[in-house]
Amino acid sequence: MHGDYLDPGPSRAEVDALEGRVLLEFGRPTCGHCRRAQPLVAAALAAHPEVRHLKVLDESGRRLGRSFAVTLWPTLILLEGGRELARVVRPQTPGALEAALRR
Repeated sequence: MHGDYLDPGPSRAEVDALEGRVLLEFGRPTCGHCRRAQPLVAAALAAHPEVRHLKVLDESGRRLGRSFAVTLWPTLILLEGGRELARVVRPQTPGALEAALRR
C-alpha cells in the first residue's frame, strides 16, 4: 500500500514540463518523518491553492529522486517551469515550508 504517493512517479521530463508552481514531496508512507510532516504540509498548502502538490514514492534507485539528489525523507522541492525555487528537508515547523512557498 502506497497511500497517496505516486508509484511510479512521473519522469524527470514530465516534471520539467509541468506548468505553474509544483511542490514535489519525496517520501514513503512508512517513513515516520514523512507522517509527522503531513500536517505541516497540509497547512502550508492550504494557504497556497495555486501550488500543485505531487507526492512521489521514493526509495534507493528511483530515478526521479536521484535526479533531484534526494537523500532524506521527506524532501519537498518547489518548482516552477522545471526550475527549483526552494527545497525543504524534514520540515519541523510550519514556517519553514511557508517561507519556501512564498518564494
